[in-house]
Amino acid sequence: MVVVIVVLGLVCGSFFNVCIYRIPRDLSVVSPPSHCPNCGRKLPFWLNIPLLTFGFLRGRCWFCRQAISWRYPLVEAVTGLLFGVAAFRFGLSPSLAGALLLISLLVPITFIDLEHQIIPDRFSLAGIVIGLSGAWWWMPMLWWESLLGALLGWFSLWLVKTGYYYSTGRDGMGGGDLKLLAMLGAFLSYKALLPIILLSSLSGAVIGLGLVLWKGKDGRYAIPFGPFLATGGLLYLFWGPQMIELYWGLVLPS
Repeated sequence: MVVVIVVLGLVCGSFFNVCIYRIPRDLSVVSPPSHCPNCGRKLPFWLNIPLLTFGFLRGRCWFCRQAISWRYPLVEAVTGLLFGVAAFRFGLSPSLAGALLLISLLVPITFIDLEHQIIPDRFSLAGIVIGLSGAWWWMPMLWWESLLGALLGWFSLWLVKTGYYYSTGRDGMGGGDLKLLAMLGAFLSYKALLPIILLSSLSGAVIGLGLVLWKGKDGRYAIPFGPFLATGGLLYLFWGPQMIELYWGLVLPS
């Protein structure tokens, strides 16, 4: 079952690549069919096999021999891996359905935000609606916990965004981040918000410190926060209760 879900993840990752490339450019994800972004030649099905095609072609287009971005196999591999972890973690259950839906939203959100520093509303707003509609079924929560998670997720980052703007006169966070945390709250309940914020802030601080050490302390860098929120959300999805138990065990040892 895990192998089947991994294969499904690889196929979905191939479609996510289409979304990642086309949606920020306001292109249809349906038409035209898959083609080389360099020469425009239509790709037959045997040149669209996840991971295998990239290895077979050695990272170059079959027709024009231009290099293919490493993002394509990376997205496929990451999606397949996350689908496999979800299958191993939840088995055949409603929770697996919810986990796969959340992963299918977070993967394209992450790579779009990394490349364009935007989070399209069609992902985050649709995710909020999906979470509010089904989280009570695939997660052990009541409907109002999902609703409260969405509201508090948006409002908590709105406070951070507003406070930063009034203290510095600059926008330090986009509206897409607010909607993304609202989506995570809708999927995972209000109880997940604080761990997600802590995990994403910690990982963001580590990456930011690394950039400062690498580039110099006087530089200013616009680092998208969406990927860190997505990482925090996935960590909580897979190991949230265990992390909370470990935390309280460290803070309040018996």
